[in-house]
Amino acid sequence: MVEILSGIQTTASALTAERTRLDVIAENIAHAQTTRGPDGGPYKRRVVVFETVLRDALSRSTPGGAPATVRVARIQTDPRPPLLVYRPGHPDADANGMVALPNINIHEEMADLIAASRAFEANLAVVKNARAMALQTLAIGKR
Repeated sequence: MVEILSGIQTTASALTAERTRLDVIAENIAHAQTTRGPDGGPYKRRVVVFETVLRDALSRSTPGGAPATVRVARIQTDPRPPLLVYRPGHPDADANGMVALPNINIHEEMADLIAASRAFEANLAVVKNARAMALQTLAIGKR
């Protein structure tokens, strides 16, 4: 049996992965000024790493086989050090008046947010077009 909406699995997996990316970016923005996290230090920026997964090695050799899907491989912390800012009155300031702030650049996060939202929108457009094509295909049989 030929599947009419074969590309939908790939697109659905990409939508899920991009949603995770959007959630992580929003969390980074929300914690841009968090100086004390669960580990006692400043919040550490997190980054989503994607990977492509083939469902079955055999499907690669057969025409019309299972398409590759996208998934979140891991969410890792950014290795960049925290930003040190002179704020002597801050409760988390050290003896020299320096406060360790998260290694988050709001401009970078906003650029990532725009890229992730555009990728999400593009995948939604694919779903809408696939649906329209499937409906047109079904309509051919009714004529």
